[in-house]
Amino acid sequence: GLYVNSKEAYELWKSNPDKVKILDVRTLDEYILIGHAPMAYNVPAFLQTYEWDAEKNSFNYKLNEDFMTHIKDLFEPEDTILVTCRSGGRSALAVNAMAEAGFKKVYNITDGFEGDTVNDPESLYRGKRVKNGWKNAGVPWTYKIDYDLVRVPQTK
Repeated sequence: GLYVNSKEAYELWKSNPDKVKILDVRTLDEYILIGHAPMAYNVPAFLQTYEWDAEKNSFNYKLNEDFMTHIKDLFEPEDTILVTCRSGGRSALAVNAMAEAGFKKVYNITDGFEGDTVNDPESLYRGKRVKNGWKNAGVPWTYKIDYDLVRVPQTK
């Protein structure tokens, strides 16, 4: 039941950067290639597979079995953690898992990093994720990697 949008998340982080944490649960490739909040930890909640799902018309994801281990290493249950993904779906699942594990102040950043797609059929940006989201909110983002903020998934 805890929600913020990207702009609110940035303002909340800025008000107390030592106590408020940003967590990006997208895949490492998304974090690196699409960009990320400069202060955001990256712990993928799901890992990209290369198994095609014809029904969904996309590749499948699988659960990152190391997700909660990394979360417990990085954060305390009392920390305020603001969680993002591409558009708010995977982060909602991660927030629920973290709440079940005892984390009390975990917020879903509802518009995600890339935001929503433009649906206007007249727009040159139709189908592109340029509507809301961290990247479009006028708040800092970067491609630069701070390796101390990244938890690389273990391959098994």
